[in-house]
Amino acid sequence: MMRKLVTAVLVLMLLMAMVGCSNDTGSTNAGEPAGQATAEESFKVYLITMDQMDQHWVTVDAGAKQAAEELGNISYTWLAPDVKDDAKQIESINNAIAGGAQAILLAANGPNAVTSALREAENEGIKIIYVDSPADFPAVQTLATDNEAAGKTAGMEMLAALEAQGITEGKIGIVNVNASTSSVVARENGFRAAFEGTAFELLQTQYGEGDAARSQDIAANYITEGVVGIFGANEGSTVGAGNAIKEAGGGVVGVGFDKSDTILQLISEGQLLATMAQNPDVMGYEGMKTAVKALKGETIADELVDTGVSVIDKSSL
Repeated sequence: MMRKLVTAVLVLMLLMAMVGCSNDTGSTNAGEPAGQATAEESFKVYLITMDQMDQHWVTVDAGAKQAAEELGNISYTWLAPDVKDDAKQIESINNAIAGGAQAILLAANGPNAVTSALREAENEGIKIIYVDSPADFPAVQTLATDNEAAGKTAGMEMLAALEAQGITEGKIGIVNVNASTSSVVARENGFRAAFEGTAFELLQTQYGEGDAARSQDIAANYITEGVVGIFGANEGSTVGAGNAIKEAGGGVVGVGFDKSDTILQLISEGQLLATMAQNPDVMGYEGMKTAVKALKGETIADELVDTGVSVIDKSSL
């Protein structure tokens, strides 16, 4: 009887030991090493643009969204002020930080205005990637148009059109966004360079903050001064210039930047000669892919990526 009791106790102890081993957190399922994550890694990425007014930014968002959907492991949010405003863009960056952003795709209003916010983001370990317009702060990569070269192309297009009309001198107006956004400043510099050594007089630049209505008023004043050409440095500036030329009944060569339905309509009607079409979808799409690579610790080969530009005129519509 005693021998049977001892045997039963030993069997019970063996069963308890087996159960304990099966509940050990260090054990693995068949073929699965200890500690390996089974869930797919996911990332939180924000896009912050200058504003939500321009179709240009809508297209950047579309490109970023497409890449996020293809990658399939991205929580993606587009934040932007309703108008171009440094304080509002800083607020957007702060909201992204508070929202747990791991990477931010940023089109900066100016080179220095958002520096403190970006420094805070960097301190939180957030990866910064510039799209369209960089700030003066280190980033993983900048994806943008070679704006100075594109601006010079715009100037050459206008110069050729004026000379084709037998116009070799006269005043030319420039409608820009502001004097601090690096991308539009570079476009203006390139545009002015195209007229060096000619008899044309490039007037003092006027700023409309990218607002089409304000830009139209500026362009209308230029027309009153008797200009032969007007250059618009971004979408709103170009729409404003084209509408002013249309209202005046033509007679002025208008060249601009960016592509929107309104700009294409103005070119089709002959109010604008041409526009320099960027590739904002490429900026958003490739920017998102760069963000994920950086978050995975992969090497980013190029600090600067030229996303290209093409000339759109009536013949190409």
